[in-house]
Amino acid sequence: MKRLPARTYVFVVLGAISCLLVSCFTYGNIKDRMTKTFPVDPGGTLTLESDTGSIAVQGADIDSVDVEILFEVKTADENRAQKILEDYDIQFSHRGDDVSIEAKYKKEGINKFWNTIGQHLRVKFIIAVPSEYNVDLNTKGGSISVENLHGRVLSKTSGGSLKFDKIEGSVSGKTSGGSISIGEVVGSSNIHTSGGSITVEEVLGTIKAHTSGGSVKATISRQPDSDCRLTTSGGSITVYLSESLGFILNAETSGGRINTDFPVSLKGKVNKRSLRGEMNGGGPELYLRTSGGSIYLKNL
Repeated sequence: MKRLPARTYVFVVLGAISCLLVSCFTYGNIKDRMTKTFPVDPGGTLTLESDTGSIAVQGADIDSVDVEILFEVKTADENRAQKILEDYDIQFSHRGDDVSIEAKYKKEGINKFWNTIGQHLRVKFIIAVPSEYNVDLNTKGGSISVENLHGRVLSKTSGGSLKFDKIEGSVSGKTSGGSISIGEVVGSSNIHTSGGSITVEEVLGTIKAHTSGGSVKATISRQPDSDCRLTTSGGSITVYLSESLGFILNAETSGGRINTDFPVSLKGKVNKRSLRGEMNGGGPELYLRTSGGSIYLKNL
């Protein structure tokens, strides 16, 4: 019997292993969908807490909370995939104009060993609420987005990005591992990320934004009503401003320089890493701090 060359033998073995892995990780792909509708009046609150999954909430001209939940399970065992779906327990509560959703893994459910080698559940919550409504959203593993809403927004994720746009009301957002993007917000904003960048397009109200590991970019085209506070422990800060805006500037960096396109009436000593003074006669405070980058004030 003729022996295969060593190189050919290696390719044959690798090919066999590849086929085995593909069959293991693509077999048993299950998709499912759940929908619920709850009649409400404007002014209520949606509360959602989930062990996993992304969340997308949008305000609309409706008198209901419309919930769509998408599921996808990938596993080498179809029966086990079905068991994963069964062990992800979702409870709904409807009281008056308030809707609550709690989605948790059953404690006696998922086998930890199998879950770590490729079996996982992907979940996405797509929810429409009245345009005047409040939301309190919490997920341990996914992104959160909220748009077109007049109300209070609270959001927290342990592993995903945050996005807010066209919000009239206060916004509070925290993520332990993702970026934050803010579009147009009329109201105060308090946002924090431990591992990503922050982008602020337009906020009329108090801005408090902090990241422990990324850059901060903000665009301010209209005069803010209150103070703006942008800080980072590990990146640069860039602020684009209309030239007519008035601020009391308070900028400082420990690891870079400060560059500005605008005249500033200085207060205190001149320092390349610190700049304090009035812009266009003063106004709300523009507080900028970075420990690991430069600060740029640019003409919009």
